Amino acid sequence: MDLYRLLGQLMARTPRQCQLCQLPLGREELLWCRHCQARFPRPPYCHRCGATTPTPTSACGRCLSDPPPWQQCYRLGEYHFPLNQLIHQLKFSGKFWLAEPLGQLLAREITVPAPVLIPVPMHRRRRLHRSFNQSTLLAQAVARALGSTCHGNALRRVRHTPPQRALSRRERQQNLHQAFILNTRALPEHVALVDDVITTGSTLAELTRLLLAHGCQQVDIYCLCYTPAPGQTSR
Repeated sequence: MDLYRLLGQLMARTPRQCQLCQLPLGREELLWCRHCQARFPRPPYCHRCGATTPTPTSACGRCLSDPPPWQQCYRLGEYHFPLNQLIHQLKFSGKFWLAEPLGQLLAREITVPAPVLIPVPMHRRRRLHRSFNQSTLLAQAVARALGSTCHGNALRRVRHTPPQRALSRRERQQNLHQAFILNTRALPEHVALVDDVITTGSTLAELTRLLLAHGCQQVDIYCLCYTPAPGQTSR
């Protein structure tokens, strides 16, 4: 994006310091030095659903009995400091440039990249209010780091729905019924959905089922954080 190129030029002309410890940044470091990045909490998690687990696992107990429709989940951490503050700044304080370094961090966690990345779509009403879709910016940043393609318009949200967090499982399913459509049929067998935070997982599950119904064979999830829904604990 020309916007990121301009941002890089401006940063190159000004003293570059880590935004956390204030020490000088290396050539390949964008906002945080490698020492501060290493301190970002990365608790072990289930690589199927994304929930925090005592040790890394390919499928936690809940996934063995009730697996999500997607195949793999890659994430950075939980919705705690500093990731929660960075995501809040990205989404609600207009700091869209945070998508690039966050996307680069996420890309390092992905061992088998999908050739096509698809951001979780935002309804036009919400996008007009925020002026951008943070999932699209993240997907573009991760795609650049992985050498994949970002298909930003593959999915479209056609119904404005209330937040899923406070709804029951049945209410979530009803809330998302026919809320999305697929804009293209030219997709490979392996794709990844990109979002900032997994909470209930209902939106990602609905989108995954839509992609699987239209020919995709493997759908992965790339997200920054996982946070349990109210009343739900980590697995």
